[in-house]
Amino acid sequence: MIRVRSPTAMDNGSCCLIEGDPISQVMPPLLILAFVLGALGNGIALCGFCIHVKAWKPSTIYLFNLAVADFLLMISLPLRTDYYLRHRHWIFGDIPCRLVLFMLAMNRAGSIVFLTVVAADRYFKVVHPHHTMNAISSRTAAAAACVLWTLVILGTVYLLMESHLCAQETGPSCESFIMESANGWHDIMFQLEFFLPLAIILFCSFQVVWSLRQRQQLAGQARIKRATRFIMVVAAVFITCYLPSVLARLYFLWTVPSSACDPSVHTALHVTLSFTYLNSMLDPLVYYFSSPSYSKFYTKLTICGLGPKRPGHSKTQRPEEMPVSTLCRKCSIDGANSSPKAIRQTVGISKCVQWH
Repeated sequence: MIRVRSPTAMDNGSCCLIEGDPISQVMPPLLILAFVLGALGNGIALCGFCIHVKAWKPSTIYLFNLAVADFLLMISLPLRTDYYLRHRHWIFGDIPCRLVLFMLAMNRAGSIVFLTVVAADRYFKVVHPHHTMNAISSRTAAAAACVLWTLVILGTVYLLMESHLCAQETGPSCESFIMESANGWHDIMFQLEFFLPLAIILFCSFQVVWSLRQRQQLAGQARIKRATRFIMVVAAVFITCYLPSVLARLYFLWTVPSSACDPSVHTALHVTLSFTYLNSMLDPLVYYFSSPSYSKFYTKLTICGLGPKRPGHSKTQRPEEMPVSTLCRKCSIDGANSSPKAIRQTVGISKCVQWH
C-alpha cells in the first residue's frame, strides 16, 4: 500500500516521499531506453552531419543544433537513472544536482526551440518560397542559432541559482518541482516554452499542408509528399514528447492543495516528464524525413551493417543475393576485365556503382 510521509525541510522547502514508490520502478526502464536509443540515434546523426554533409545550409544548421540539444541530454540521463534506481535518493551532492536539473531543462528548451525553428524554416520554404527568410546565409543562420542558445541558457540558468535537495529519512532527493505548491518562474517557463512553440508549429503545419493541397497538379511529386511528411513528423514528435507532462503539471496546479503529495499525481508527472527525454530518441525521424540525402545516409548505414552470410549457404552468391557494396566492387572489377558483350550483360547491375 502506498503511503505519503511528511519530510523534513531542507534548503528550498519541503517535498514528498512516497512509500512503496512506483516511480522508482517505472522510471529506470524508460530512462535506460531513452539513453540507449537516443545516444545511438543522435550519435549517428551527428556523425552524419559532420561527415556526410558537405554544404551547410540554414536548415542543416538548425537540425544540427537540434541533434546537439538531444545529445546533451545523454550526459544527464545516467545520473538520473541512478537516482531512480536508488528510490529517489541523490548521492552526488548539491552542485551535481543543480547541474543535472539545469541540463535537463536546457535540453528540453533547446529541443523545443530548434524543432520550432525547423518547422518555421520549412513553412517559409513551402508557403513563401520567395521570402527573404529563404535567402539568409549559413553564417546568419549560425549566428541565429547562437542567439537562440543564449536565450535558452538565460531562461534555464535560474536552476543553478538555488539548491534543489530536499531532506528525506532515506536521504536527500533532487527534484526541480516541489509537489506541495506552485513553483513560480519554473512553472511559468515550463508552460510558456510549450504553448508558444505549439502555436507556431501547428500554424506552420496547417499552412504547409493547406498550401500543398492547393497545388493539386503537384500532389504526385515526391518533393511535395516529402514536405508534407516532414512537417507532420515535426508536429507529431513535439506533441507526443511534451504535451503529456504539460497536461499533468496543469492538472496539479488546478487541483492544489488537494493534489499535493498525491501519489498518483506524483507518478503521472514523473512518467510524463520521461516522455520529454524520449524526444532524443524520436528526433532522428525528423532528420530522416528532412531531406533525401539524410534518408540515403541512413540507408547506406543499414546496407553497411548487413551481417555476413548465414551458415549453410553456398560460397557462390547470385548477384541479387550479394550485399550492395560487394556487388558494386564486383561490377567495377569484372567490368574492367570483361568483353564488350559481358559489359552489356551487366549494364543493369553496374548502375549500383553510380548510386553507391
